[in-house]
Amino acid sequence: MNATTKTTIFSLDFRQLRAVLLDMDGVLWRGSQIIPGAPEFIRFLHDRHIVVGLASNNSSRAPAEAAERCRRAGIEVDVEHIIWSGIVTADEMARTYPSGTPIYVVGSPTLIGILDERGYPMVADPKEVRVVIVGYDSSVNYQKLTIGLRCLLNGADFIGTNADPTFPATDGLAPGAGSLIAALETASGRKARIMGKPAAAMFRAALARLGTEAAHTLMIGDRLDTDILGAQQAGLPAALVLTGVTTRAELDAPGQSIKPDGVFDDLIALQTAWNQTSSATNTVPTP
Repeated sequence: MNATTKTTIFSLDFRQLRAVLLDMDGVLWRGSQIIPGAPEFIRFLHDRHIVVGLASNNSSRAPAEAAERCRRAGIEVDVEHIIWSGIVTADEMARTYPSGTPIYVVGSPTLIGILDERGYPMVADPKEVRVVIVGYDSSVNYQKLTIGLRCLLNGADFIGTNADPTFPATDGLAPGAGSLIAALETASGRKARIMGKPAAAMFRAALARLGTEAAHTLMIGDRLDTDILGAQQAGLPAALVLTGVTTRAELDAPGQSIKPDGVFDDLIALQTAWNQTSSATNTVPTP
């Protein structure tokens, strides 16, 4: 183990990597603020012919919106390589339910819009709703939760875009989709089927889009319970950056069972470690 004030590497071999999958909130930005070193790190990856993908549990931002935000920040990412929990949810709906299935959504207009495009009408009659879908909703209110509850009590299936209880906003943590899902789980006695990290569906979708194998794809995230746990369960090496939700104190807490393959204060420290442990001519392994 190599430890400094900036880096702790446990079992990370940068020379074996063909692709990097990054979380967005807490890794590339916090709220409206770009995290220092993010654009430079993405350019660093492109220079080494590493495929770059983004995987976010945020269900309120479509890939085109995220791609535009990246462009403005000087972060170059193919829109086809941006995977978000809303897309994974819509894909799962298409696999499981026929077009025309009535749904009720507690979520953003973006999420509702993509489900509508896939042919799933939004209705509010608990007797008609077949599936309740819950994601991040900045305009959530008591009425929305009440309708969702009554749909669930009437037998509707229950899907959650992601279970993150919080997310890092510009001025601190804010309640995430997991908080809304938990409210309806508590009221209904039902458990939601989660689509985003750490669920395997998110990582399967990401690997399919990147065209790489799990063992050669590094996940970089800021949450132990979603980014790191989900990646490791899916067979990806995982690096934690301390610019978002998880703190070093939480990482080192007694009884903490989730252990990343590497821990870095930020992407600048990760890039430095990568430079120190691999040469520019041997960053991509031979098949």
